[in-house]
Amino acid sequence: MHRPSLLAPPRPLPLPFLPPPRPHWRFPRGPAVLHRPQRTRLDATSRLPLPILALLSSRRPVAVAAEGVLGSSEEGSDDQEAKFVEVGYVSSTHGIKGELRVMPSTDFPELRFCTPGTRWLRTRISGKELISEVQLTGGRGHPGQKSWIVSLSGIDTVDKAKQIVGSTFLVKEDDRPDLEEGELYTPDLVGMRVVLKESGTLVGTVANVFNFGASDLLEVMLASDDRLDSTSCGRHVWVPFVEAIVPEVDMDKREMLITPPKGLLELNLRSDMRPKKERRQLEWKERKRLQQRLIPAKKKLAEMCQTHVLEGLKIGEKVQKSSLARQIVNIDCKLLQHALQSINKPLHRFCFLCFPEFAGANSAKLLRRSIRVSHEYLRNHTSKQKDDSNYLLYKEGLQLLSRSKTAIIVIINGNICDGDSVPNDGGSKTSLSQFEDLLFGCNGFMKVEEESMTVPLIVVSPAHLIQSYRECLSDNDYFGMNSEKVWVLEELQLPVVSIPIDQNGSKILLKSPWEILQAPIGSGGFFSLLLSHNILPELNKMGVEYVQVCSLNDKATILHPLFLGLVSSCRADVGITMFESSKGEGEDECDMIFSLRHIIRLSRQIEKLQFCAVPEQHVHVEQVDDELVTNYPDAPNSYRLHCPMYASLNSCSLDAVCVVKVFE
Repeated sequence: MHRPSLLAPPRPLPLPFLPPPRPHWRFPRGPAVLHRPQRTRLDATSRLPLPILALLSSRRPVAVAAEGVLGSSEEGSDDQEAKFVEVGYVSSTHGIKGELRVMPSTDFPELRFCTPGTRWLRTRISGKELISEVQLTGGRGHPGQKSWIVSLSGIDTVDKAKQIVGSTFLVKEDDRPDLEEGELYTPDLVGMRVVLKESGTLVGTVANVFNFGASDLLEVMLASDDRLDSTSCGRHVWVPFVEAIVPEVDMDKREMLITPPKGLLELNLRSDMRPKKERRQLEWKERKRLQQRLIPAKKKLAEMCQTHVLEGLKIGEKVQKSSLARQIVNIDCKLLQHALQSINKPLHRFCFLCFPEFAGANSAKLLRRSIRVSHEYLRNHTSKQKDDSNYLLYKEGLQLLSRSKTAIIVIINGNICDGDSVPNDGGSKTSLSQFEDLLFGCNGFMKVEEESMTVPLIVVSPAHLIQSYRECLSDNDYFGMNSEKVWVLEELQLPVVSIPIDQNGSKILLKSPWEILQAPIGSGGFFSLLLSHNILPELNKMGVEYVQVCSLNDKATILHPLFLGLVSSCRADVGITMFESSKGEGEDECDMIFSLRHIIRLSRQIEKLQFCAVPEQHVHVEQVDDELVTNYPDAPNSYRLHCPMYASLNSCSLDAVCVVKVFE
């Protein structure tokens, strides 16, 4: 083979003799129309398969601008200065006549893949990109796979077709169809000025646009101005391209006005100002640790017959494989295995104590370890008098508080979004205001004896709300608590699994080859969280004896001395607040006190927890005959593995349980 001089530009090889490119599987994408402030047409976009901001540091441009393109062997060709945009990629061969299957990334697939004419293919060879001109002779749709079958001149055998699998279809930028009024191409957003609508302050310039299916994301390079510090120049922020945040786009002025919510522009600014060399060393160490953790995780998944999850580590780009590796090592395989075994067992009615109807033997056993008070009594923060029938219990609870023998865990429901309304007797409140009320109420009891009390606080929150709750704690000076004894943890998730249809059992479902479908397991997941974050030894060192766990709702009252006093006087492992008006709905709604010794015991015996399988409907991908196929179910096809707080009662003797019955 002729080897070109190092000083001379490489010459493109004729297509039939191109060496086969590296395999590059991609997840099939749907139509690429952007539904944004103005109706948008997309003829090419660089897509990342996962909506994870942390992975966006490895970026590719939306518009594919190829300078010095080798589209022709003649120097000075017009193609040398041409700009191209992607319209699809060759995913596989089709049939035995050299036809190709193309996954589109354009709003005009019929024009691009059915109309004969000149097209271009971009292929990577030996680390270099080559763009070659080809002739499209025909094409047709393949609706079952949401792809297009095309024929190219000179490609008439399967062997020739295999050589260009993985190549990208291109068209010239000036060959884009004219758009209707109010429509625009995504690449045209690049380079536009971004201005705050309220003040007219320049924020920066759009550098890239990334599409994540549900929403698009603008990468905005910050300008150096008075609003941002002088070190901001050259840094970027991410702005969702949605009407609520980008209400106006002026193509003539090349300017867009934005109305970002508080904190959005500061959210993704890099705060690590260490030298680049030092940061790269830390990144290398992090990758090394990730690989070390990945080896046993892969082995465990293989033992559980879930090897299909590992296929994404063999294909795709570096950022995609890295993302999948992080998801794999974060799976609690022991808990997942137990959950899969648990759902095949008969479901015990572990939440009988949630229901006001429980009676008979259970009621008789609990009679000596239960009290009945009004909701108003629990809300009252004033000291109780000696003539109060529950005065001794109240006093014992105050002693626990004064000696810092208690801790609080607040569980934020995964279905609550930041700013969503939470039902309340007096109307509705946002989740953050509900959180503030709960902790301010805690302050009411802590100030009763006018003594300094340091109560550890753990907040379990969905990932998208963690920042909001951290800011809430910081803005309120941690509600008088010691900031070093406050943890904000992300709620525990487990993969969503298929409903088993044969002896092979349930399989982990995938959104794409590099993204695992996951869902929160419910309030019962806090036992594993405390163990995995090494918080239990810390609580033990602090001398904590009891931990109150409650969900975010208007009925919860944390650290009430009466509740603590009852659990302590009964030497109980579990105390439960039960509202007589409750009808048993919402198994994740809880207000319980656990002894620390019981939590430690249960966190080491996860098999005592019982899971239930919640049928759900999920779109997912699966491999069929060496091809990735997207499955769109019309009925429940999967299980969400759910473990409510009351599942912990299965491991507890009824003699170690006490109850506070609350009436309105």
